Amino acid sequence: MKAIQLVQYGNAGEAFQINETLIPEIAEGEVLINVESFGLNFADVMARRGLYGEAPDLPFVPGYEVAGRIDKSKSPLFKPGERVVAFTRFGGYAEKVKTDARAVAVIPGDMDNGVAVALATQYCTAWHAAYDMANVKKGEIVLIHAAAGGVGIALTQLAHLRGCRVVGTAGSDEKIRFLKESGVEYAVNYRKEDFEKAVPELLNGEKPDVIFDPVGGKNFNKSKKILDYGGRIVGYGASDQLNRRKGPLSSVKLLFGFGFLHPVGLIMNSKGVLGVNMLRIADHKPEILQHALHEVVRLTKEGKLKPVVGKEYRAGQIAEAHAFFESRQSIGKIVLHW
Repeated sequence: MKAIQLVQYGNAGEAFQINETLIPEIAEGEVLINVESFGLNFADVMARRGLYGEAPDLPFVPGYEVAGRIDKSKSPLFKPGERVVAFTRFGGYAEKVKTDARAVAVIPGDMDNGVAVALATQYCTAWHAAYDMANVKKGEIVLIHAAAGGVGIALTQLAHLRGCRVVGTAGSDEKIRFLKESGVEYAVNYRKEDFEKAVPELLNGEKPDVIFDPVGGKNFNKSKKILDYGGRIVGYGASDQLNRRKGPLSSVKLLFGFGFLHPVGLIMNSKGVLGVNMLRIADHKPEILQHALHEVVRLTKEGKLKPVVGKEYRAGQIAEAHAFFESRQSIGKIVLHW
């Protein structure tokens, strides 16, 4: 089978090779999927740049989600030929991939592959962050950073389903227009305004009850300062790391940027700080991932969730797709097809 391997760290144009590799052997409880499409995630860029500690040693096949059909199954949950979407622990950039059957869900025959791919990582991350961890409630004010990205769009839709008021940040006028069209109450261009000042002003002195932050560093620290009493802040990434050079000094600066946290301060102000890492959930709490995946598929089938596919490429255009994703111009999901 063909697979896109990450063979060196660095520039997207030099980091990948499409090679013939062995078809994975599946164990009990696993399925083998004939991959039709796969998606890109921020962790893929981090891995390509050698900044993702969870990644295997080089060379390896990246990729966290696929859409396709069951080839082989050693699980009573699925049979060959079924059309599915799946969360994968690496290996998704290939014509065939194996994964735990609990990370797979059947999808309708007419569901777009790009829409399906968006559900696995980004919508499951958003579901777990918003519903399991933060437990957003009707009437709460939710601030979503990077709201025009895949997870940001999912968080916006899930928050709206719970009756929340949504404020979003993004980095371009095009994205700001998109957010307003998506029903975001207030949208802040963080390249033009300091959200720490702009958000409370737009809310007439009110503060967010819940903040979702994939940026980390100073952005996380500023978010904490405008969180209301009884509020929760959920971190699920550190994209600020892409703006820094690789090395221990850069990592230390990123960590210090988050600011100082002490349990006493959280208790006194009745605030919570939560972290989300879906790889850890997949490894240790697969039933949580399974529930999230089945729920987002169900809500998409019912028309209540509408993933946005921003751009599509052929598998051989992996370098181009990565470069576009890294440019931060994308809105929604970037999908590649074999």
